[in-house]
Amino acid sequence: MERLGFYLLVLVATLQYTTVSGGAASPTALDFIRASCKTTRHASLCVRCLSSYAGSIQRNDHLLAKAAISVSLSNAKSASVFISKLGRVSGIKPRESRAVKDCISTMTNSVSSLSQSVQELEKMARTKGQDFEWHMSNAETWVGSALTNQNICARGFGDSSMKGHVKDAITKRMLYVSQVTSNALALVNRFAVRHRKGIHKP
Repeated sequence: MERLGFYLLVLVATLQYTTVSGGAASPTALDFIRASCKTTRHASLCVRCLSSYAGSIQRNDHLLAKAAISVSLSNAKSASVFISKLGRVSGIKPRESRAVKDCISTMTNSVSSLSQSVQELEKMARTKGQDFEWHMSNAETWVGSALTNQNICARGFGDSSMKGHVKDAITKRMLYVSQVTSNALALVNRFAVRHRKGIHKP
């Protein structure tokens, strides 16, 4: 157990939550990020994750939504790798091992869904009218599906009888990932509403 605890601590200590840097941001661009993030459930986290994108996003709702999903996808991929490593740690309990395997499966689905949503947003940039609405609806559906799978993963460790470093490490990681994805979904929904209303400024 000591070996297990040490290995987990090393994994957690080296854990990196993913953001991607953009260009230099003007105060106006940062204000746009802050105003947009107010519509999310985790506004502070939203600003922290997306501020580095402000320079490239400027005041573009489409680019903001795409950046939010890209951050979510990067974190989902990283979490999936992290959970897979935990599943190979010696000394893991059988019940935890089953939960980890289920979590790996749901996170694979989550990563796939987020990848699909990015593709839909890319297609949006080349379409309009009903085609645009089709891709928008698909993007919202894929991000919602990704969030559902992340929550399923976390619930797999919800049993109070399941205790230990594995549960603590995964639930902490999945809380962060699900909050990032929740924010992404809110920003995609915001983009959809603003586009349909013809709104271009926050």
